[in-house]
Amino acid sequence: MKKALVCAMGLLVAGTARAQEVKFTPNLDIRLRWEHFEQDGMPEDADAVTLRVRPGVTASWRNWTALVDVDAVVALTNSYNDGFNGKTRYPLIPDAENLELNRAQLRYAGKDGLAVTAGRQRLNFADDRFVGNAPWRQSERTYDAVRFQYGKPLGLSTDVAYSWSVRTTDGRQGRGSRPQAIGGDNVFALVNYGTRIGTLSGFAYLVDQDEAAVQGFRLSTQTYGVRFSGNRPLGKDVSLGYAASWARQSNYHRNPNRYAADYWMGEAKLTAKGLSLTAGYEVLGADKGVALTSVQTPLAPLFKFNGWAGKFGTNPPNGLRDLYGNVGYAWKKVGPLDAINVGAIYHRFHSDRLDLQYGDEFDFIAGVKHGRYALSARYGRYKAKQFATDTNKLFVQLDWVL
Repeated sequence: MKKALVCAMGLLVAGTARAQEVKFTPNLDIRLRWEHFEQDGMPEDADAVTLRVRPGVTASWRNWTALVDVDAVVALTNSYNDGFNGKTRYPLIPDAENLELNRAQLRYAGKDGLAVTAGRQRLNFADDRFVGNAPWRQSERTYDAVRFQYGKPLGLSTDVAYSWSVRTTDGRQGRGSRPQAIGGDNVFALVNYGTRIGTLSGFAYLVDQDEAAVQGFRLSTQTYGVRFSGNRPLGKDVSLGYAASWARQSNYHRNPNRYAADYWMGEAKLTAKGLSLTAGYEVLGADKGVALTSVQTPLAPLFKFNGWAGKFGTNPPNGLRDLYGNVGYAWKKVGPLDAINVGAIYHRFHSDRLDLQYGDEFDFIAGVKHGRYALSARYGRYKAKQFATDTNKLFVQLDWVL
């Protein structure tokens, strides 16, 4: 990490000497969010109003870029449990106050399809199901890593990263079972073959959560699988997107559990002008019903999968089957607004073992965009049957991006 920072500083110094060839671009995004959280069994409802400011700068010179940005998170209310303030009467909303380096990376991207990125960076592989940056939380997940990418969308390509430290969404206050960073020898690899009907990928994700306080090493896993995804036009303004994936996960490195479980996913999305319809089925399989012997995805952006109520951040011992459907509509250029969108999602959750009916969830979203501003409202309602408790979450968010 220190070497990457030195390299980035070296590029900036070199750019000063040759300012006529170096382009400096300021980066800034600001996010204000209110999150309301009601959960049966908790004495109080939580209300978190948090402000995240992320300033940064990018320096570009020929095939090289250096990027640095910082996360600053401020809590404007104190009626929620951020995981470290001891307010356990409230449900957990893991957006603690924070001030830390978010990214510091040096990147080379050649015209031959070769790209190398070193330093603290975002990592996103395929659909993010096993490796992603968790952008929903006010402090995102980043990786101290080196990443090599080679190839173009059509034909053969590779994408390989080695990460020695995962910077969590808990930020500088992180400690104990929720540390600021988790060390380990993580290896993520994709080999892709792109065609006009879609891309076939083989992947390997070796996740090394090498911290005893983090589930006693039980989140260290090795996952190997294949994925196919693509999109085809069906007519004017009509297209069909599709994706399917299978993987096998087992224990890795210092994980004391001995298990193996399968992952399955199939999804289809029909788009017709502003209308979109999605249907999918995802299985995070279980082995023998023991905790943390089902498919685990600790590096996934969890808000993106299995409902906004957040009941399945850790996959239950008996696994998870998620049957879901999504309908949405988007309008462009409505009066002074650049865009308006609305959507609804339904999830039906079952266990993989024993066919337990966990519960159902409805999620709703509405949003508008105008220039650099985006205002959105989301609502998630989980109705428990044989897993967890009834939960309601409401999110109202304002974003401004330079």
